[in-house]
Amino acid sequence: MSGSVYDALTEEGDDPRWAFGSGFSDAGADLIAPVPDGVDPADLAEYCLMLGDDALVYSHRLTEWVSNAPELEEEVALANTALDLLGQARVLLSRAGHVEGFVAGRTARTEDDLAHWRDVAQFRCVGLTEPSDDLDFARCVARLLVFSAWRLALLHRLQGSADPVLAAVAAKGVKELTYHRDHAARWVLRLGDGTAESHARMQAGLVWVWPHLDELFRTCDVERRLVAAGVAVDPARTRDEVHAVLDQVITRATLTRPEVPPTGTVGGRGGRQGVHTEKLEHALVVLQSLARRHPGATW
Repeated sequence: MSGSVYDALTEEGDDPRWAFGSGFSDAGADLIAPVPDGVDPADLAEYCLMLGDDALVYSHRLTEWVSNAPELEEEVALANTALDLLGQARVLLSRAGHVEGFVAGRTARTEDDLAHWRDVAQFRCVGLTEPSDDLDFARCVARLLVFSAWRLALLHRLQGSADPVLAAVAAKGVKELTYHRDHAARWVLRLGDGTAESHARMQAGLVWVWPHLDELFRTCDVERRLVAAGVAVDPARTRDEVHAVLDQVITRATLTRPEVPPTGTVGGRGGRQGVHTEKLEHALVVLQSLARRHPGATW
């Protein structure tokens, strides 16, 4: 993982919100870069929201482990992971808000507008990010393994995106997610190949997360159009890689691949189309509470 979050305390910069720095200073990540030729700005904004919402909502769920992790080192590791994802979310939401300004009938929005002032149906995150793991550590590391293996496969391919901001996010994110995936895999191995109790709990953690796996590989219409334009990645093409990683970890951890039905859709629509469970609403109540209680406040 890139550095310690505490390094930012000694860095030069004007942003007082040191813990939420995106870490993107390269000119190649210029958030106001032109929309690539032939690309619909509405599609690009929607795609940035998809990837940004995944990172934002999951980073929020990871922060629930602060002061609750089984040991101090793990608390720091999960907090750092959450901050990595929050950094990705900041850039992606900022890019989405800027690009929206080029869509007829819309105005540009800030990252804070998009994070704090959208309702549930306007979010585009996958269902994997939504539920609380109820501070069950086996669930926590099972979800982190699945999410990071999937997002790493996506971002690895996204480094060649025709959109310079997406390419820059991917280049930095690959390094972060490589660590996230490795960290989660080590815990799955430790718990799965540990005591009878830890093995049973780790198996239950996999069963809890597994129904959300299928949604990760569904391709929506926006993604299809942007894949054709050289901007996006078809998530269906990551399926084999992700399953190969998961199978390798599961086997080495002496665990069993769960046989459970996937979460369903509503008329073929899921998280990418704004169809969510009540669990996301519960998360947003907390995530957005301060901004909505004190509109316009700064710190």
